Amino acid sequence: MSYSEMTLPVFSQLLEPQGIAPSQDFQESGKLICERLPEIELRAKIRFALNDLVRFNVGSDDEVRRLLRHWRAELSPQIENSDEDIFVSGFEDDEALTDLASEAPIIRLVNHLFARALDLDASDIHFEPNETYLDVRCRVDGIMTRIERLPIKIHTAVASRLKLMAKLDIGEKRLPQDGRIDYQIGSKQLDMRVSTLPGVHGESVVLRILDRSDTAVELQALGMPVEILDQYQSMITQPHGMILITGPTGSGKTTTLYATLEKINSEKQKIITVEDPVEYQLDGITQIQANASIGLSFAEGLRSIVRQDPDVLMVGEIRDHETAEIAIESALTGHLVFSTLHTNDAAGAVTRLQDMGVEGYLISSSLLAIQAQRLVRRVCTDCAETLPITEDELAVLEIENGECPQVVKGKGCERCGQTGYRGRIGLYELLVMSDAIRHHIATGADANIIREESIREGMRTLREDALEKLKAGLTTPEEVVRVTRAL
Repeated sequence: MSYSEMTLPVFSQLLEPQGIAPSQDFQESGKLICERLPEIELRAKIRFALNDLVRFNVGSDDEVRRLLRHWRAELSPQIENSDEDIFVSGFEDDEALTDLASEAPIIRLVNHLFARALDLDASDIHFEPNETYLDVRCRVDGIMTRIERLPIKIHTAVASRLKLMAKLDIGEKRLPQDGRIDYQIGSKQLDMRVSTLPGVHGESVVLRILDRSDTAVELQALGMPVEILDQYQSMITQPHGMILITGPTGSGKTTTLYATLEKINSEKQKIITVEDPVEYQLDGITQIQANASIGLSFAEGLRSIVRQDPDVLMVGEIRDHETAEIAIESALTGHLVFSTLHTNDAAGAVTRLQDMGVEGYLISSSLLAIQAQRLVRRVCTDCAETLPITEDELAVLEIENGECPQVVKGKGCERCGQTGYRGRIGLYELLVMSDAIRHHIATGADANIIREESIREGMRTLREDALEKLKAGLTTPEEVVRVTRAL
């Protein structure tokens, strides 16, 4: 029963004893009032907080953005010219720091910076103090961009506010700290991981933004080529074996793993993960937070969950010999195991495991597939234009003009922040185990030989996938070179 359905009978009960029969018009008005009650209450709270008669109007997205820019322009000089004690650094007492972090201007400033970052779809916010300024930068589509430069005198207040929200030791400035902030803005429920690091000019604070309301990712939406998607989906339905996702930090490995688990999740299987940290909570899956400080490492967590009778295991990252050994042993004893490694390409994962001390015959016996991946920025569809490819671009891409006579680039618009890009898409390279590749691994062959054999058997490399996405108008020559230069 809705709120309005419950409330209308109450109106009737209040009126009927007074001999008043509620009319149809009154009931309709009451229903309308009840439906709008949350909005009415919010407006009343705003008027009370501002102690003024506030008028409300419906504004377009562009008007709201314009007002936010105006507010930013108004706020910066106020802070710059303020002589108030709340902006002066040097507080050492915990109570004074807490009071400083609770001042209304600081709260408004931090909330405003959060809103700016979310408006840009940023994945991280960096608060970086230097001798003169406090720079606030965001990572948007993998690229750092500065959104604010504030006077250094408010650094202590801002850092204290962030530490207070993350429930960290507000007076500890000499040691790194880690925490979390639960933050709601509009309909979005955010989980922000907070890391502080002492520096010469004060504490650097970095927030990783995780949107709990944006966790439903499907494999088909990641940008895998059809042939790779088909192969990968075939691999993840195997009853046992190990599948590795490789790439540098920020290449979307965790997103791929979560999309994979969502794909295979069912009541017929028990899936357990051990992660550091648990970024998103998945229904129907048991997720364990690794915590090395209390002895719950990846290896220890993996050793424990094997005794929980799982069908599928996911290990956030293989970092050492012990974790690798237990993961491989689990794959060999009837479990399907997923994990990640930091390597440049798929073949490099074999060398990485060998460097950890894992025997070649164990690697060849347990591995089903290795997928390497990267992320490139997408061309903004609102300002995209088709241009002929230049001679310089052909030279740096090492292709002929006939292979890609024209490219698509973004001119820059308000939707993409004048960058020409909005969002990212994955590049993929899937190495599927064959008898020949297993033989090379078992005999200790290096990564180049394994890579060459995989290409002979039809593997599409990351560079080739990048060029295909360039030809399809999804990204630009600059992005292809930036992301695949070292491959």
